[in-house]
Amino acid sequence: MLTVSLRQRSRRVTTEEQREPLSNQVKRLEGEVGPHAHHPLLKLSVFEQLKHRNVFRVAVLYLVVCWLILDPLHVVFHMLDFPIWANRLVVMLMAVGLPAVLIFAWVYEITPEGLKPTVDVPYSDSIRKLTGRRLDRAIIAVLAVALAYFVGDKFWISKHFRAPQPVTSAAKGTASQSNPAPPAAAAAFTPPPHSIAVLPFVNMSGDASQEYFSDGLTEELLNSLSRINELQVAARTSSFSFQGEHPDISTVAHKLNVAAVLEGSVRRSTHTVRISAQLVNGATGFHLWSQTYDRDLGDVLQLQTEIATAVASALEVTLLGDEAARIELGGTRNPAAFDAYLRGSKAFQSVREANDVPGAIAAYTEAIRLDPNYALAFAGRSRALSSYASGPITATPAAREFFDEAQADARQALKLAPELAEGHMALARFFEGSLDYTRAIQQYERAMSLAPGNAEVLGEGGRFAAYMGRFDAGLAAAHRAVALDPLNQRSRSLLGEALLAARRYQEAVAAFGEVISLDPDYKSAYGNRGLTYYALRDFQSARSSCESRPDYWISQWCRAVAYDKLGRHADAKAELNKWQARARDAAAYQYATVYAQWGDTAQALEWLATAMRVRDPALEYMKTDPLMDPLRNEPRFQAVMRKLRFPD
Repeated sequence: MLTVSLRQRSRRVTTEEQREPLSNQVKRLEGEVGPHAHHPLLKLSVFEQLKHRNVFRVAVLYLVVCWLILDPLHVVFHMLDFPIWANRLVVMLMAVGLPAVLIFAWVYEITPEGLKPTVDVPYSDSIRKLTGRRLDRAIIAVLAVALAYFVGDKFWISKHFRAPQPVTSAAKGTASQSNPAPPAAAAAFTPPPHSIAVLPFVNMSGDASQEYFSDGLTEELLNSLSRINELQVAARTSSFSFQGEHPDISTVAHKLNVAAVLEGSVRRSTHTVRISAQLVNGATGFHLWSQTYDRDLGDVLQLQTEIATAVASALEVTLLGDEAARIELGGTRNPAAFDAYLRGSKAFQSVREANDVPGAIAAYTEAIRLDPNYALAFAGRSRALSSYASGPITATPAAREFFDEAQADARQALKLAPELAEGHMALARFFEGSLDYTRAIQQYERAMSLAPGNAEVLGEGGRFAAYMGRFDAGLAAAHRAVALDPLNQRSRSLLGEALLAARRYQEAVAAFGEVISLDPDYKSAYGNRGLTYYALRDFQSARSSCESRPDYWISQWCRAVAYDKLGRHADAKAELNKWQARARDAAAYQYATVYAQWGDTAQALEWLATAMRVRDPALEYMKTDPLMDPLRNEPRFQAVMRKLRFPD
């Protein structure tokens, strides 16, 4: 009986438990095993739970929204000149927000009744799919906005906002206007893959007098990039021809035949400098790289290395060896010395006549005083001294002194930095002016081997090689210089002179014509073109070209020979007399060529002897000069050739 009674009581308790409301059972079970312990969702794998809770969709949506915010925010920060840490702070906040958003997606579910904890929502595929569809629509909407922004960035924002806006008045360069962009129907644009142009960085200091600093810093960065062997860098004059124009990047790339364009801005304060730089694909307009740097002025040398290395990396250039040492070669870490050097470079670049050179010499001297180990400053001063000694003071005792100082500076530059191409070119210029042609060509060749991407070294070295009769090597170097600096009238003028020496007269006429198209005020081109027409025996064209700029000495030289061949002998003699009254013995070599063309051999040889006595730098033309052809069989002429010891 007792056993039966216990069994009946057990059945009665079980029945009572079954009748207990489900909510009471859940509450009682929560107390025993914890809430939601038997929720069906918890039986799924982690990956399946991530899918069910739409964590993956939320991650995609968050990342796209972050990208959509970051890119325009960077442009706004750049326009407002925010410090670089502001960009980094935004990125860090977004990075911290990602795990928070993913945790939120894991914990909460979007239901028709609103946001609820996921485990409080019955396990239902319909609810999960509804949430997924909502997130999919959100992702599509954000991607559509991102696509619209991308199109706007390429065709409008990049053109009007991303490029630094010039704050100074219109600049000097007008060369680009004379070379219209290629028509749309032209062949496909295929520049060398690792080619780049560096546009002049905009002076953002609010002081126009500081433009020399932004220009100089741009030039130094350009030189740093040119020392990277795999890079082809458009030279300074062509890049700076766009200064003040705010051109379209595609136009710049096509005119200079480069794959990428680097542009930026410089803001200088008393002790610091901020440089913002961006690299743009010349064919597509896409941004490849951008960065803003805040540095002390004493760190500018290292900053050049950082930017050059970053640009090379963006262009996928393989850096070989110690690139930093090559980029920083010959530089200084003294801010005041660097500033003085930039002023000297600006002055030397602006020289039109030899009388303008002393200002550059003074600035280089100040840089050397502030840093006696500044090799680039020694090289710069050496070139300035050689240039001055080759000008109006030629054939005076002062010229010899200036050449001696130029030699000392060049040797000091190479003592401080033996691999400095600028130092070897400075020494070559000294030897050239000193009539030591064998050592001059050796130094030019060394400079060209150290700086195969330096248009100035190639142009000067190529012209001199042509004067020495090495036409193939000289013309190859001169053509390479024009390819690197296509909008530089000086590069094309050097090519024209090399072609004239090689007696390729039609090509020389074309080269001088291109010089005049680029710069109608480039006086020497008119005279040189006239002398080339004279060599072609087109005396009327020679006269016309030389009369275009009648006050320049090369034009006087040209008219003195052209008038004689046209039967205007009195006019020819008048031109020579006016020239001699002004230049005296400084143009002795040129007087010799005039008398040689007039058929007055005795006077020609007398002036040639005078040219040797005063050590006239123009004697370097003698080996290949067609104007000297009437004298080549004269014993006295041949004796002078032997004394000059031209290289074979």
